[in-house]
Amino acid sequence: MNRRILALVVLLIVVTCIGSAQSKEMLVGTWKLVSWSGVTEKGVVNDEAYGRNPTGFLTYTSDGRMIAVLTNGGRKALSNSRWNLAPPEERAEAFATSFAYAGTFTLKGDKVIHHVEACTFPNAVNTDFVRIITKLQSSGVTLRTTTPFLGRDGVQYAYSELVWERVK
Repeated sequence: MNRRILALVVLLIVVTCIGSAQSKEMLVGTWKLVSWSGVTEKGVVNDEAYGRNPTGFLTYTSDGRMIAVLTNGGRKALSNSRWNLAPPEERAEAFATSFAYAGTFTLKGDKVIHHVEACTFPNAVNTDFVRIITKLQSSGVTLRTTTPFLGRDGVQYAYSELVWERVK
């Protein structure tokens, strides 16, 4: 009986490791943002929570590194080509409509955990961003955030859903 239990435990560990390795291999590469939606507790989806046509890229490397850059759609250009010389209000708006971070990542079941080492939002450094993988195919991945947030539109969202397509 104990041998059967031990064999079952070993089998479960092996299957989990193989699944994580396959998921990691499928995630490795660069992904371009297709859509970025906010979803309320009642399931109301706002496809323009981040403006029309938001832009973003997400890269996972085989050595466990990641980087994400996201911007709202419809951002205005700064009045000065040197960003640090633009008026403070313009720089504040540019900051408020973009988000970038980098670090390492690990997989745990259906979750990819981003371990943040650098971020445009300093408070996020040395924290983890957990993303639920709701769909993973060679051509696309859909990730869901796990933290509720108050949108710029004043709406309370339960999570964001980000749909990505592989860059070829």
